[in-house]
Amino acid sequence: MEPNQSHSEAARSKSTVRSVLGSYFYWTFPRGSFHYDIMVTLILAFIFVTPHLWNYGDKPSPVTGPLHPIQVSGNGGHGVIVTVRAADVYIPRGSNDSVVKEALREAIEPVTGDTVFVEHWETATDEDGNRVWKVWVHR
Repeated sequence: MEPNQSHSEAARSKSTVRSVLGSYFYWTFPRGSFHYDIMVTLILAFIFVTPHLWNYGDKPSPVTGPLHPIQVSGNGGHGVIVTVRAADVYIPRGSNDSVVKEALREAIEPVTGDTVFVEHWETATDEDGNRVWKVWVHR
């Protein structure tokens, strides 16, 4: 009979664990009880510890803004044309198109956000004689 008793004790133990976990899930413990305090502690630990462990993407952008104003104008419903001074964009000499595209996207990111696609670009001169990049972008 002893094997049956240990089997019934294991079944009782399993149902007790299941009952406790169900009570945690449905939050049935009264306020101030041991299990209630455990749940509150776990929730607070989750709230205060997880921001240090996971990146939720809610921190400000580390990208500093441009030194000069950026001009944004419509492109007839096909996106926008962003004009940024060449002094605000660092592009090494002899860079290929993908490097230029990424540097331009990073330069205009403070205004457009990082969800834009750079279609094409060209250099020009503004009214004051400064060299600028005209960048055609869309979402």
